[in-house]
Amino acid sequence: MLKQLLVLLALLPAGVFAQSGPQWPVVKPTMKPWTRWWWQGSAVEQSELKKSLEAYAQAGLGGVEVTPIYGVRGSERKNLTYLSPRWVDAFTYTLEEAKRLDIGVDLANASGWPFGGPWVTDESASKSLRMESYEVTGGRVVNLKVSCEQAPRVRFQGSKTIRPDELKYPLQANGDLQEIAFDQVRFAKTLPLVTLMAYRAEGGQYSGAVDLTSLVKDGQLTWKAPKGNWLLCAIFKGDHGKMVERAAPGGEGFVIDHFSADALHQYLQKFDDAFRGRDLSHLRYYFNDSYEVDDAEGESDYTDRIFDHFYHLNHYRLQDHLPALMGKDTEELNMRVLYDYRMTIDSLLVNVYTKGWQGWAARQGKGIRNQGHGSPANILDIYAASDVPEIEGSDIIALKTAPSAAHVMGKPLVSSESATWANEHFMTSLEEVKNILDGFWLAGVNHVFYHGTAYSPSDAKWPGWLFYAAVHFQPTNSWWDDFSTLNRYAARVQSFMQQGRPSGDILLYYSLGDYQSKPDRKMLRHFHGVEMPEVHDCAQKLYDSGFDWDLFTDRQLQTFGFNGGVTTPGGRYRVIVIPETKLMPIATLKRLMALAADGATVIFDRHLPTDVPGLAGLDAARREMQTLLGGLSFRNGVASCGRGRIVCATDLAAALREAGVSQEPMFAEGLRCIRRQNADGGYSYFIKNPTDRIYSGQVALGTSFSAAAVFNPMDGRKGLARVTDNRVFLSLQPGEALIVQTSSGAMGGEPYAFYTPAGQTQQLQGRWKIEFVKGGPVLPKAQETTELQSWTGFDADAAAFSGTARYAVTLPKLKQKAPMWRLSLGEVHETARVYVGTTFVGTLLGAPYQLDIPSSLLKKGTPLIIEVTNLMANRISDMDRKGEPYRIFYNTNFPARKAENRGSDNLFTAKAWSPQPSGLVGPVVLQPLQPLAD
Repeated sequence: MLKQLLVLLALLPAGVFAQSGPQWPVVKPTMKPWTRWWWQGSAVEQSELKKSLEAYAQAGLGGVEVTPIYGVRGSERKNLTYLSPRWVDAFTYTLEEAKRLDIGVDLANASGWPFGGPWVTDESASKSLRMESYEVTGGRVVNLKVSCEQAPRVRFQGSKTIRPDELKYPLQANGDLQEIAFDQVRFAKTLPLVTLMAYRAEGGQYSGAVDLTSLVKDGQLTWKAPKGNWLLCAIFKGDHGKMVERAAPGGEGFVIDHFSADALHQYLQKFDDAFRGRDLSHLRYYFNDSYEVDDAEGESDYTDRIFDHFYHLNHYRLQDHLPALMGKDTEELNMRVLYDYRMTIDSLLVNVYTKGWQGWAARQGKGIRNQGHGSPANILDIYAASDVPEIEGSDIIALKTAPSAAHVMGKPLVSSESATWANEHFMTSLEEVKNILDGFWLAGVNHVFYHGTAYSPSDAKWPGWLFYAAVHFQPTNSWWDDFSTLNRYAARVQSFMQQGRPSGDILLYYSLGDYQSKPDRKMLRHFHGVEMPEVHDCAQKLYDSGFDWDLFTDRQLQTFGFNGGVTTPGGRYRVIVIPETKLMPIATLKRLMALAADGATVIFDRHLPTDVPGLAGLDAARREMQTLLGGLSFRNGVASCGRGRIVCATDLAAALREAGVSQEPMFAEGLRCIRRQNADGGYSYFIKNPTDRIYSGQVALGTSFSAAAVFNPMDGRKGLARVTDNRVFLSLQPGEALIVQTSSGAMGGEPYAFYTPAGQTQQLQGRWKIEFVKGGPVLPKAQETTELQSWTGFDADAAAFSGTARYAVTLPKLKQKAPMWRLSLGEVHETARVYVGTTFVGTLLGAPYQLDIPSSLLKKGTPLIIEVTNLMANRISDMDRKGEPYRIFYNTNFPARKAENRGSDNLFTAKAWSPQPSGLVGPVVLQPLQPLAD
């Protein structure tokens, strides 16, 4: 790596790297990309752990997150029982080796996900709310059977078929749990009655709640009912039955009740016992791989003491309104009680589970990295309670949820589960991964994790051990030798993204009142991003217009102040924007108006809220809202409020500009960016050209500056930018990204060199020598050709080959003089390393496959060498056609990304694939360049 960097420096214009000029930040391990490291079966050995970590360090990874999962067939004798002394030995050895190599380590607080295991008891496992209702006529003694039977339920991922009527209790009595791979289990039983309430039914409304619970004996109610019509509502405690997904040996069991402090304590005690007396000093964070409890039949929507929690939060008894909870009362009462129930669950998930877990880690001097998506709670509050919030996905608005919480609440790092399913197995290129990472950075992520890398012993037959849903970021991947180029790119970007502070101007309200009040097919709403249509639409319009925003919640708002701008624990903002919202908690409205009174500008999109959500304190809250809003006097949509303003905007963009909020003009030209403010008052911009055309011109920035520097994270070049009237000259190829750092003062150093064509192209038409140098299943024989084509057309061995071929041709005499020449490789599949003679020039991960090379290197007779690596696809396809086994895993073994790649067993197969184009197809041309003027 050092040799390559020195060569690259030598190729750049003299003076660009002068010490007086702009400098790249020093790269620390946290700035490098990390990877999720699956321990399959925990069948790990110290010698192989050492080899793996050394390979990861050499490839430029900054850390690993250890996640034990299901095992590998044939390696059962090597399996280590999760959290056993031998397992802990392996983990502490990993910490020692990682420390030696300066690689960080995180640990998933579960085998697979979500939190659960064999030590989770029936009492501490996830629960379901089961409701039954009965209509009776009074004026007589009512004898009624009040019971609820739980039917057996089984769902599994393994190869062993098991019917619900074959289930045995306890779980371990059913045989090899790795073989079965339970996903959900409910045993047949009569469910315990929690409460039975009776309500007088009159005119579609219910009143006069009577508690009949004590009158139920052995499932039979005997009650002398007063005259009239009555609705009886019964609550039973059901088992949700969710199991740990992809559990490692010794990790199979039920998922915990995330709403119970006792369940969480019992669960984490297992880790305390397992690690007692062990050195965990090099362990950084514990990790949770998303909530995802309710991706099964039914949902986890109940916990013991739910009535006590509900009363404590809402100050009325839920038992008095069970018809509304069941959706049987008036439409308004139904939605209000439903809102209060959902927000009670929300509170428990945030305050009991997330903060309880974070506190447990903090007492050890550790932190938590947490995926909040999938939760039946406000995910921004879950992210805010985490030390490092983590997101996954692709929608830019959803991706900004975790960064928003980090920015608003002052969390330095935001991580991402990256490239989970980028393409089909074995078909993802490094170019695709690079574009995925760019998307995360544009959303505000600054600490990417690959998804991921499976531990695989060196003697495992190719392609080694694999995870079922992943881009396979491991040494068996054919493009592994070029992986370090992507990792250097990522480290350079994140060296800027982890500095300074967020610089958005807009606080955008994450409005839940309307959404949480609407009934759904399930009791709870589950959040993966920004599900609320009004919020998502508003956020998208603002983003597309070049406005930078961070979302905030009702809870977070209570921590905000005003001091020349709206201040939060993490930053300062110009305005608060409220998307279209009908129902707003009174505490939120009061705080917004208090901030306005102190000097803030609060902009409502189109209209003010009209009511409050929920039933708790409804009458008093409505009166207070009427008083607060009634005191506003609007003129042209603007009302004074103390030293600040309340604005009702029909044109939100215009209202923002009038409030002094800047836009990034480059969005209108198709570019995308995110910026951070540096300690010296300047800004660091990450700018990407996501279009399919070259962008070249003066880019206006939405911040003021005097000087700027340009940094190229792909090749390491840097230099001063040409600045004119708050504009920076940039030239970006399709898909290319650059970093611009601005300053209010002067900058020293040489200019950043952009080049433009200065003459006709010169195609390289000599005889190409092609040698296959690395890969398999066998190395095809060498070839010579004057016509470049996909190597899959050479012969059967080449068609089945995945790996690297070396192309060599002699350079001709250049037809004209020029300081630089652009080498364009044309069509390439998939990565290319370029050498001129013995000088390494650079690695290309994707289109356009171009490098700018000084003319001094391009001497007639010098060999041009291009090492091209294809994907894993052709070799895998050949193995599938020959029936060679590589899908040798328990549990999920393994699914296709796309429907067309599913075989008769409904699992992945590449048998029908045609050979994927591979190698250097060209045409390869040289074009003279001259420095690009404005």
